[in-house]
Amino acid sequence: MTIIAVLGSANMDLVVRQPRLPEPGETIFGHGFTTVPGGKGLNQAVAAARQGAAVEFLGAVGADAYGAELRALVASEGIRSEGLAESVEPTGTAHISVTDAGENSIVVVSGANATVTALSAEQRATISGAGFLVMQCELPIAVLASAIEVARAAGVFTVLTPAPVVPLPAGFLASVDLVVPNQIEASALTGEADAARAAELLSADTTWAIVTLGAEGAIVAFDGEVLGLAPARPATAVDTTAAGDSFVGALVARLAATDAAVAGSVSPEAMVDAVRWATVAASLTVTRPGATESLPMLAEVAAILG
Repeated sequence: MTIIAVLGSANMDLVVRQPRLPEPGETIFGHGFTTVPGGKGLNQAVAAARQGAAVEFLGAVGADAYGAELRALVASEGIRSEGLAESVEPTGTAHISVTDAGENSIVVVSGANATVTALSAEQRATISGAGFLVMQCELPIAVLASAIEVARAAGVFTVLTPAPVVPLPAGFLASVDLVVPNQIEASALTGEADAARAAELLSADTTWAIVTLGAEGAIVAFDGEVLGLAPARPATAVDTTAAGDSFVGALVARLAATDAAVAGSVSPEAMVDAVRWATVAASLTVTRPGATESLPMLAEVAAILG
C-alpha cells in the first residue's frame, strides 16, 4: 500500500466562536470556546487517513497534556507516529476566531513545531519509503528543504501547502511537484491577483499547481498551462477552518489509492480525478465545526461521487 508521509505541524486549536471579527481596539462578546486538535500537518494527516490512506506523521509535540491528547488522536486514526518527536517546548497552539458567517482568522504559536529543525534518521527513512511527501509552512523551511531533497532522491512525489506564506529560498518551489495555495497565498507567491494566471506561473515552476477558491472551486494548472476549473460542491459553510487541509488530504489519498504516482510523476487524468474527490471532501468539511473533527470519512465522499 502506498504510504503518505506528512511532515508538519501539530497544534491544539483554541477556538472562539463570535458574531464577527472585532475592529482594532474593540472588545466584543463571543458565544463559545472549545479546544480541539489541529495544525495544518495533523489536519492533513487525519484527512488522508480518513480517506483510507496509509499515513505516517512526522513532527513534534510537547511533553504536556496537549501533546498527550494529540498523540492519542493520531493513534486512534490509525496513523503511524514513530516520527513524532517529543520536545522540551510546549505543544503548539492555534488561536482561532470563527464568525457566525463561518469565516475564520488564525494566530499560531509554534511551540514544539519550531524545534523540528533537522530530520532524524528514522524520519529520513520514512520519507524515502513513501509514495508521497506532504508538507506545509508551519515548520522551519530548512527542514522542509531537507525533506524535499530526501524525497527527490527516492522518487517520492512532493506536495506543499504554502501556508502561512513565508519567505522561501530561491529555487524552493521548483523542487516541489505540486503546490496547493489558496487565492491569497497564490497572489502573495506570484504577485498576480488573477488566480488563473497565478496558477500558470506556479505550475511553470513546480509542474503542478492547484489554487483553491473556496466556494468557487479550484483551478488546476500543469506545466505552465491551466487545465480547467474544478467546481466546488454547493455547501452551507459553518466553519472553514480545515477546508484547505481536507482538500489536500483527500487529494493525496485519492492519488495514493489509484497508484497515480509513477516514477515521481502524476498524469493529468489522475490529478483531475483526485481534485474531484478533494472538492467533495472540502465541501463536507465546511458544513461542520472544528478542525480534525470536521474531516469526512471515505464512505461519505464515495457516497456522493459513486
